[in-house]
Amino acid sequence: MKKFILSLLSFMFFLSGFSLEAQRKKKKVEKAPEISLNAFKFRNLGPAFLSGRIADIAIHPDNDNVWYVAVGSGGVWKTENSGTTWSPIFDKEASYSTGCITIDPNDPSRIWMGSGENVGGRHVGYGDGVYLSPDSGATWKNMGLKSSEHISKIIVHPDNSDVVWVASQGPLWKKGGERGVYKTTNGGKSWKRVLGNSEWTGATDLLIDPNNPLVLYAATWDRHRTVAAYMGGGPGSGIHRSKDGGETWEKLANGLPKSNLGKIGLAISPQKSNVIYAAVEVDRKKGGLYRSEDGGSSWSKMSDTVSGGTGPHYYQELYASPHKFDRLYLMNVRVLTSEDGGKSFTQLKEEKKHSDNHAIIFKKDDPNYLMIGTDAGIYESFDLAQNWRYIKNLPLTQFYKVAVNNAEPFYSIFGGTQDNGSVGGPSATDEREGIANKHWYKTLFADGHQSATDPVHNDIIYAETQQGGLHRVDLTTGEPVLIQPQPQEGDPFERFNWDAPILVSSHNPARLYFASYRVWKSESRGDDWEPVSGDLTRNEERITLPIMGRQQSWDNAWDIGAMSNYNSITSLSESPIKEGVLFAGTDDGYIQISKNGGQQWSQIPASKLGIPSRSFVNDIKADLFDENTVFVALDNHKEGDFNPYLFKSTDLGVTWKSISSNLPKRTLVWRIVQDHVNKDLLFAATEFGIYVSLNAGDAWQKLPGTPTLSFRDLTIQKRENDLVAASFGRGFYVLDDYSALREMTPANLKRKGKLFAPRTAKWYVPRSNVGNTGADYYFSKNPTFGAVFTYHLSGDFSNLKSNRIKNEKALNKKNMDVPFPGWDALDKENEEQSVKVLLTIQDPDGNIVRKLSTKAKKGSNRIAWDLKHFNPASIPENGKIRRRGFNSGALVIPQNYTATLYLDDNGAITQLDEPVTFEVKSIRDGVLQGISHQDYDAYRKSLSALVKELDVIEDVMDRSEMKLMALKAALDNSSIAPGKINSEIQSLQQEVVALMKSVQGNPSKGEIGERNSPSVQTHLRVAYRGMGSTYGPTPLHKKSMVLAQKMTKQLGEKVKTLSENKIKALEQKLKDQDAPYIKGQGLE
Repeated sequence: MKKFILSLLSFMFFLSGFSLEAQRKKKKVEKAPEISLNAFKFRNLGPAFLSGRIADIAIHPDNDNVWYVAVGSGGVWKTENSGTTWSPIFDKEASYSTGCITIDPNDPSRIWMGSGENVGGRHVGYGDGVYLSPDSGATWKNMGLKSSEHISKIIVHPDNSDVVWVASQGPLWKKGGERGVYKTTNGGKSWKRVLGNSEWTGATDLLIDPNNPLVLYAATWDRHRTVAAYMGGGPGSGIHRSKDGGETWEKLANGLPKSNLGKIGLAISPQKSNVIYAAVEVDRKKGGLYRSEDGGSSWSKMSDTVSGGTGPHYYQELYASPHKFDRLYLMNVRVLTSEDGGKSFTQLKEEKKHSDNHAIIFKKDDPNYLMIGTDAGIYESFDLAQNWRYIKNLPLTQFYKVAVNNAEPFYSIFGGTQDNGSVGGPSATDEREGIANKHWYKTLFADGHQSATDPVHNDIIYAETQQGGLHRVDLTTGEPVLIQPQPQEGDPFERFNWDAPILVSSHNPARLYFASYRVWKSESRGDDWEPVSGDLTRNEERITLPIMGRQQSWDNAWDIGAMSNYNSITSLSESPIKEGVLFAGTDDGYIQISKNGGQQWSQIPASKLGIPSRSFVNDIKADLFDENTVFVALDNHKEGDFNPYLFKSTDLGVTWKSISSNLPKRTLVWRIVQDHVNKDLLFAATEFGIYVSLNAGDAWQKLPGTPTLSFRDLTIQKRENDLVAASFGRGFYVLDDYSALREMTPANLKRKGKLFAPRTAKWYVPRSNVGNTGADYYFSKNPTFGAVFTYHLSGDFSNLKSNRIKNEKALNKKNMDVPFPGWDALDKENEEQSVKVLLTIQDPDGNIVRKLSTKAKKGSNRIAWDLKHFNPASIPENGKIRRRGFNSGALVIPQNYTATLYLDDNGAITQLDEPVTFEVKSIRDGVLQGISHQDYDAYRKSLSALVKELDVIEDVMDRSEMKLMALKAALDNSSIAPGKINSEIQSLQQEVVALMKSVQGNPSKGEIGERNSPSVQTHLRVAYRGMGSTYGPTPLHKKSMVLAQKMTKQLGEKVKTLSENKIKALEQKLKDQDAPYIKGQGLE
């Protein structure tokens, strides 16, 4: 009876899950109204010192300074100067993962790119077919094969651009899709599969005979990866030849292994095209190098060489040197080279070079040149691998996870990378140029995975290598201490996930949680551990699970070494509200919840959420405000299901609600984070960007400012209100101060204008520590300096001219008459001024210290104040103020300020919102104590007054000089007899010259660089330098200002006498004698 009841409950449980899934599918998600997010753009930090995985490289056939690089998970990049500078040229397309790139030999401006990497790795992205650029990468068009997911090779007919062959490996995680060799004869308008099948057999390599384009060779490959296992071979794998341009194929078998083959790399001899080479994988990662001298009709095994390391699926590309017959290069952890057609191999010299090689490029005119694409970017050798040059300005790093600390003044960011260890670096610097490679550092070796930070000690972090190699790192010494929990006597193998989760408790900074197949706890920052759970997974023998649709024979291309451990915990979380409430998620479809610190656990299968039962738990997050609420992100892409799965429970897992709402299909969700102030503000890291929800997941909207890219992790730096993201292909991204999103309420968005309070502005003087660099020196941007304000405008600020042009464009599109607007209307267009936003900054005494303005635009916007006062210099008559050098305003003092937002509509000023208060705060104290901020400000006021006074005097001198020139011209053009007045003008002109020399120095000395005696300008420049630091003016600067004030006063008295007495009297004499009118004299 008990068994019957349990069976009945299980059946009901299954039905409830089925019902939930059915409801989810039936529910029509209405398109949510989008709000303007233009103000919230991410900043890319790189770094570039590690770069990232390269899939393929192509060099322009007529200009070897032009390279195209297909990046495994970072799009396509182009350089026109051999790597000195780079441009990403594929950022706006639908995919980011690339497998191959080919330049049309008939027209080098036509670039073909195959999306989706051709490796069998656990972490690869997927593509959406073949792309073509007709204009050297400026624009792209998807040419089809959208369900291929992974493209291996593209070949363009050497004499006909319309004929193209594509080797499509097809989906990695499921059968089907567009896989095999495809051919087009109309430039990609239509495709025909000529080799392969619709189940498991794709094509991994493709060659064309350089002497006969009708002859092609293809390597087909059966493969399948699941969460549990990887099968890298099957009956469809093999080598094939076509003699009719790919229309028909024959399988080549004479001399090749009889068992199921794995991944095969092909090469054709450039010197003798009938010589073909094949690197062949067979059962259980074994294999060999095979060679044919008759175009593939028969083969001889040359050696047992096969790519190793992660496994042949990750390498196995084979290249024949264009410079020496029978010289081969086999891509591997370290490149293997043969000088005898594959009989023997040696390791290429790779000192001071990264491992994991994927692509190699030769130059036809340089036998000593090699370029290799690796997991860490691009290397060049100019001496046949004796030495290597590293391309250090490609920010392509693949980060799995991200963590931040609370360091002042700029917090640090840490993360683990694919194959490049764990790293750390600053979120910003105080250097004008930005963040350079020099600011980043390695924290741990091997593949890097999750990092974590200590909330008390900023120099203590946690980092780990693959499969749970947890270390505590003291950044002051740089020493990593292994703290990975270990199985005890009698325990089974400790199954850590490839990216095992670590959690620092919010209740006790010394308490850590870590997970394998069970949860571990440490109360001593990892010095000692105890398990707080049993096995929370399915605990299966993975080799018995179905792969390629059924259970497989032992004699096959198994590669479990290429896998994560299976049946392991992937995610951990702890309620910050109630101590002891723990959450765990597994790679085999379980969510586990404990209410008592791990003593008991409640198991929730993914099927209860109405999704596939073995869905992978990517992330689990305890709500920051409610102990009973939890969020979970799952994905099933390793079963070929790319749908977004995002759920929320408000009753500790009893019931669940999908909050994926309008997230696009084909968009995996990797991570979710909740704002620490507004409980309904959520962020999601997905396979194709970062999304925000302002309403607890009812609707999502993509945040701008990133290319099409996979983001695997997110975290929030709470002090700065920064959203920090780990991309899998372009390094770290930061959304600086997203706090305004908390107030993007319907009421605020309806207002004519809304100003949001900015975060505290950092007060310092940016420095420059950079020496000689060159254009290849990599910098990423700092946050905008100063106080950055976010505001929202709801009105329409288009002008008369833009509205007319818009209407006329619509009429032209319909081929209708376009009416003449009329002369008055055209005049109004020219007279109309753009509507502007005006922001005033006031000090605590109510004084306006600065006004900022910019063109009004509907939606969210940002404007920055550089923490400087008004420019104290005089205003030119043309109204154009210089804002640089000694003519820029002085730095304000650190204190509280208020900002007020106005709208300037052709002179009509409207205050849009109440003032907001914010702080300007010094980021540090110098070693030596400078003057007080009050004395600094008093000095500034005196200096501003002096600048103004001297500007007045110099302006009067300039005008006096021009007036005397005008008086001379009037005299020469009058009936006044030559005589005394000529002498008076000459005398006054000499007096003006003498006064100008006292200010500007001797012009003849200046002509050859000879020094002049100190002048008022000399002392003023020194006095102004007293405002150039946070230390403030010294007695030296003050003395210079006193001297400048004294000299200015003396100069002013002389100029006043000259202008108001002598020149005016002379001018009156000319007027009295009826001299011509001089412009500017005005009415009598």
